[in-house]
Amino acid sequence: MNLILMGLPGAGKGTQAQKIIDEFHLPHISTGDIFRDAMKNETEMGVAAKKFIDQGELVPDEVTNGIVRDRLAQADTENGFMLDGFPRSLAQAEALDSFGPELNRTINAVINIHVEPDVLIERLSGRYICRTCGATYHKLYHNPKVAGTCDVCGGHDFYQREDDKPATVKNRLAVNVKANTPLVDYYTKKGLLYTVDGNRDIDDVYVDIEKILKNLK
Repeated sequence: MNLILMGLPGAGKGTQAQKIIDEFHLPHISTGDIFRDAMKNETEMGVAAKKFIDQGELVPDEVTNGIVRDRLAQADTENGFMLDGFPRSLAQAEALDSFGPELNRTINAVINIHVEPDVLIERLSGRYICRTCGATYHKLYHNPKVAGTCDVCGGHDFYQREDDKPATVKNRLAVNVKANTPLVDYYTKKGLLYTVDGNRDIDDVYVDIEKILKNLK
C-alpha cells in the first residue's frame, strides 16, 4: 500500500498520519525528515540540497526528486509507505510517476483531507499567548477559565505571534491552495484521489480514512 497524504495547513494531516502509521505500520516519509537524513548522511543529493538550504534558496525539483527516489529505494518501503509533503508540484508528481514504477513503488491512493480555507483561518489564527508566562490558548478550543486571566500565572496581557495573525494565515493558505489544486486535479484524473471531510471529530475523520485503506489491501 503506497500512499500520498495531502491536506492544507491546519486540516489535521499530522494527527491522521500518526493514526495511519500506528495501524498500518507504514514508513512515514516526510520531505523534511528525508532532507535532514540525507544531509546528515552526506548522500550525493543531501550535499546538493544543503548548498541551496544554506543559501536560503528553494531546493530545485531535480534534487528533491532525487532525495525522495533514494529514500523510496530503501528496503523498508518494499511493503508500502506513506509520502507526506511530496509531491508539492505537478513536476514532482510526474517525476514520481516516472521513478516510482521503476522501483516497484507505484502509488495506490492519494488521501486528501479537505477543510474549507475559511474554517482553517479560524483554526490557525485562534492561538494566543500569555505575555507573562508563555501559556498558550486558543479562542475556539482552549480559552482561560476566567476570561482575560491566564490560568497559569494570573496575568492579563495576551498577544498573537505574527505567523498566527489572520492576514498571515490567509496568505499562507492561499499559497498552499494554489500549489495543491493542480495536484488534486491530477490525481482525480488518474482515479487515485480519495477526499475525506476533515471538518469533523478526529476519530470520525479517521474512520473514513481507515475504510479507504482497508479496501485497498
